[in-house]
Amino acid sequence: MSEPNVNSSPAPAQPADPHQIARVAALQMVSTPDPDRNLAEAERLIAEAAADGAQLVLLPEYFCFMGFKDTDKLSVREPWQDGPIQRFLADAARRHGVWVIGGTLPLTAPEPERVLNTTLVFDPQGNEAARYDKIHLFSFEKGEESFDEARTIRPGETVRTFDAPFGRVGLSVCYDLRFPELYRAMGNCALIVVPSAFTYTTGRAHWELLLRARAVENQCYVLAAAQGGKHENGRRTWGHSMLIDPWGEIVAVRDEGAGVVAGNLDRARIAEVRQSLPAWRHRVLT
Repeated sequence: MSEPNVNSSPAPAQPADPHQIARVAALQMVSTPDPDRNLAEAERLIAEAAADGAQLVLLPEYFCFMGFKDTDKLSVREPWQDGPIQRFLADAARRHGVWVIGGTLPLTAPEPERVLNTTLVFDPQGNEAARYDKIHLFSFEKGEESFDEARTIRPGETVRTFDAPFGRVGLSVCYDLRFPELYRAMGNCALIVVPSAFTYTTGRAHWELLLRARAVENQCYVLAAAQGGKHENGRRTWGHSMLIDPWGEIVAVRDEGAGVVAGNLDRARIAEVRQSLPAWRHRVLT
């Protein structure tokens, strides 16, 4: 697992490695309170993305479970490196020969009344390659909408990245998107991922704006996999899973409903943007 490096230099204009272009996919879901149904849907989408040539697939936040109340997630929490959800992710990565970034799942926390909201990464051999515990916990009050993740989630503390064949990948989750300092701490990334379950209200207002800003300011690709639709628990999520290039242009997007959003990550495009407008090189406060 790579540790963040704020002093990384920009990618060269012509990368020496052969992995200049990689196909990546965000999987949009409308998860339910039934983990088995969710895993079956995730398997279907991973298979579809892999058949289309994806080398890396990203699942959304809470891909495995969306309960009727916040405390329901305690019933499906797993100890780290053991449990059916983690075995599913490892098996799917190995079976399809792709990098699988497992959105988030609830892992056991020190406090019995809380969990860690965790992203796990598995390489194409099914080995765990990285773990990130969501740092920033969402809180929102507007009308009948009320959220306070800190009641049931313990925050993480450490910025995490990992190295894929096409470059460094920075890990973040949903509400993290509003904190640009997190992404600066990741260093020189080719790709930033954002598994999410944005509410319809906040998503409509800020989702695309924030994603494009993170791509532009870090001059790298951003891949966001979202929950997108009306859930059985009554919650409505914004969706609009998308891939954004280093210039802030949307490569692919899906508004609502389950499906695959795929596109190519091109290292030459990163180098072109950074050479044309060298903001990455002009950073002073690092």
